[in-house]
Amino acid sequence: MDSGFYAACAGLRAQTQTLEMVANNLANLNTTGFRAHEATFRSLLAGNAAVSHNALNRAVNDFGVLRGSRVDLHAGNLGETGNPLDLAIEGEGFFAVQGRGQVLYTRNGNFRVSSSGQLITSEGDPVLGEQGLISVPSGQVAVGADGTLSVDGAIAGKLRVAAFAPGTSLRAVGSTYYAAPENAAPTAATGSSIRQGMLESSNVNAVAGTIALIAVQRQAEMLQRALSMFATDFNHIAASELPRL
Repeated sequence: MDSGFYAACAGLRAQTQTLEMVANNLANLNTTGFRAHEATFRSLLAGNAAVSHNALNRAVNDFGVLRGSRVDLHAGNLGETGNPLDLAIEGEGFFAVQGRGQVLYTRNGNFRVSSSGQLITSEGDPVLGEQGLISVPSGQVAVGADGTLSVDGAIAGKLRVAAFAPGTSLRAVGSTYYAAPENAAPTAATGSSIRQGMLESSNVNAVAGTIALIAVQRQAEMLQRALSMFATDFNHIAASELPRL
């Protein structure tokens, strides 16, 4: 019975964390460039004497827990806005930005020009070009498919569009920023194209997300009922058996 109690407890904790993740995905359904997060699970197994010397450690370490999440890198849909500073990437890759003291990556191309003339994101962070920061003088802005930005026909810079090797695990930083692992060296996304006057939508599927939310809620409720049953049995044992000792 102890084993079942700890299994239900570990399962309920994992499902509660997954519920928060699924709810966050649905909350960002309309966030430009948002990438859905998917839960990954693992089993904690007692594999040495340090974790298996008593029944409690064996029980806790023999059941599944939430390992974390991975970013779903599938592209969202491109929608036309008509704003010359709205940019979308068709294909793989991310825009590089300077934020939070490091180079971050995003698919949110809702850019603007700061008061100092720099190209920045909607959060106010500088957008990086192949030669560093990009200065945008006043005039008519045009962005080519290769990321070359020109103003009134004069080249002002070229956007840095970074790609990562398949299987690279990006870490979410906020809603639409992602950080790469230290050992992951980005390369130029040569097979991608920049679309001016367009933005990429979130890749969250509303129907699939709602179904997942309901499924996780039901699983959490089932585990919660199981814990209640175990608690009732424990109380019964405590009331009827312990006085005999």
